Amino acid sequence: MTPMTAARTPHPADRPPPGLRERKKIKTREAIRSAAYALVREQGYDATTVEQIAERAEVSPSTVFRYFPTKEDIVLTDEYDPVMAEEFAARPADEPWTVSLRHVMRKAIGTGAGESPEVTRLRTRLMAEVPAVRSRMAEGMSATGRLLGRAIAERTGLDPDGLEVRVVSMSLVGGLMEVSRYWAEHGHEDDLAGLVDRALDVLEHGLPTGKP
Repeated sequence: MTPMTAARTPHPADRPPPGLRERKKIKTREAIRSAAYALVREQGYDATTVEQIAERAEVSPSTVFRYFPTKEDIVLTDEYDPVMAEEFAARPADEPWTVSLRHVMRKAIGTGAGESPEVTRLRTRLMAEVPAVRSRMAEGMSATGRLLGRAIAERTGLDPDGLEVRVVSMSLVGGLMEVSRYWAEHGHEDDLAGLVDRALDVLEHGLPTGKP
């Protein structure tokens, strides 16, 4: 077994601040995303073009595509994956991976990875309503599944490419996608953290007993 420990991955607070070049990249990236969100709120997703986003962000369309390969990526790309990986690594090595996972998901939802609640709601609404966004999200979530699979494998000593780990990790990301979709379809009225806990309960313990 090769346990994951905090020493292997530095906590975000321990990182050195980004340099000037990296700060400029972050600023440009955020300007593009902010422009896209504003335009989508004003005129809808389908009516919003990359050219309009570039003009609003005061960059060229080629710059937009350099940061985001597709229009869907602009509204979907977030910083949850590195947050989850770092938080999982920082948990006690002897903690059951299911407990660590719950902590990681609560942390990611609680911090929003720097995202405003309004943006989170917009992103999940687009995922529920726009097939192209939902399809692109499914592609991106496969990378998240691989990340979770590696984390689970290191914690349990199992093969990260083994069937069992792959089934569990992809079930997790599929469940999280459905949580987002359910939350949006029900008007974002439920507590998101509570929905994630319910999904994890199902994945860990199976379906609740139905009425006789």
